[in-house]
Amino acid sequence: MKILLVAQNASSRFGGEAFLPLKYFQLLRQRGHEVRLIAHQRNRDDLQETLGDEIRFVHFIPDTGWHRAIWRIGQHLPARGFKPIVEIAMGFVNEHFQKRIIRSLVAEGKADIIHQPIPVSPRAPSAIYGFGIPVVIGPMNGNMSFPDGYEDYQPSWERRMIGFSRLFAGLANRIIPGKARAAALLVANERTRRGLPVASHPRVISLVENGVDFSVWKGALRRPEGDNAFRLVFMGRLVGLKAVDLTLEAMALTRKSGVDVRLDVLGEGPETERLQALAKALDLQDVVTFHGFLPQSECAARMARADALVLNSLRECGGAVVLEAMGLGLPVIAADWGGPADYLDPSCGFLVPPVPRSTFVPRLAEAMQRLADDPELAGRMGALGAAKVRAEYDWEKKIDRMLQIYQDQLGPASGAGRAQ
Repeated sequence: MKILLVAQNASSRFGGEAFLPLKYFQLLRQRGHEVRLIAHQRNRDDLQETLGDEIRFVHFIPDTGWHRAIWRIGQHLPARGFKPIVEIAMGFVNEHFQKRIIRSLVAEGKADIIHQPIPVSPRAPSAIYGFGIPVVIGPMNGNMSFPDGYEDYQPSWERRMIGFSRLFAGLANRIIPGKARAAALLVANERTRRGLPVASHPRVISLVENGVDFSVWKGALRRPEGDNAFRLVFMGRLVGLKAVDLTLEAMALTRKSGVDVRLDVLGEGPETERLQALAKALDLQDVVTFHGFLPQSECAARMARADALVLNSLRECGGAVVLEAMGLGLPVIAADWGGPADYLDPSCGFLVPPVPRSTFVPRLAEAMQRLADDPELAGRMGALGAAKVRAEYDWEKKIDRMLQIYQDQLGPASGAGRAQ
């Protein structure tokens, strides 16, 4: 097949949804399909380093004055609350240039089907329509809010802005009907399906957003002799919604009970300095290590030396890191809210309800202590989690499913001919 991936923010550096298009691009090309990717010029250096010679199959959106103007305006607006509106505005500009590239590639016979895997937000409008070939959008994931009792993580003005931005997105989807006209919309879960701007699309398909690449996330490594501490790992952007501050508070409680618990923080973000200061205030500066941004392979190596992953995020739509940790054979401690609850079950980790807030941190600490005190339980959970991920979330199986979805949209006759 000739597959065109449209993903302006594709990047290996930012993780999360930005990384998904690269996995599709790499794995589909490994299967022998003619795959091309449209991304933004600002990510060229990163994509060059990640893709090597394959960069010749990437087409870049130019960085224009419109992009820079929207970026400058966004810098003067609070990121919280206004971010979705700025992203929609940037998306309009990007899609204007994307459409030029798409038309050219379709006219040259270099695309049979278009796949737009990001943005994963179900409400983000899409202008990718009207090219005479099928368009697949997703898997999408979202339509989440913070749990009750965490108003300080999302103040009232931000909730009002998000409500406004959702209304704005609804209007934008009427004006720009890409999702209504798509051949197929892919959703990760029922929560996301309810957030679609198209109430009665004829082809909405359930497909999990994330997967595990076992060429990267493989095999636990032995820690150095004499290291008997219970080692937790967190991986992700250091932003408020990840609630790493609550992770640190739970660690402090666990250490007071006599457990030598330690934490490796893999990631960076606007919360870094505040979290470092909090670690010091809680007397954790010697047992919490902030590693900053690391390449994926190094993250996998460091995570493989841990005893468990902790992710008590308060608004985690997906949570690929949960699956990656499970793939390495680690038990997981996560908030029972959003994406992690789609992946975890009691056999492979602890899902800790974030409500009521007054007892959330003590219950996180209790989960940490239970795993630290019972290595057999931790090992059993890790093994069951690894088996579950192998069976249900292997990226190769996800690619199998995606190819079938492409084939279904192309039709048996045209698809078979193009696949030869």
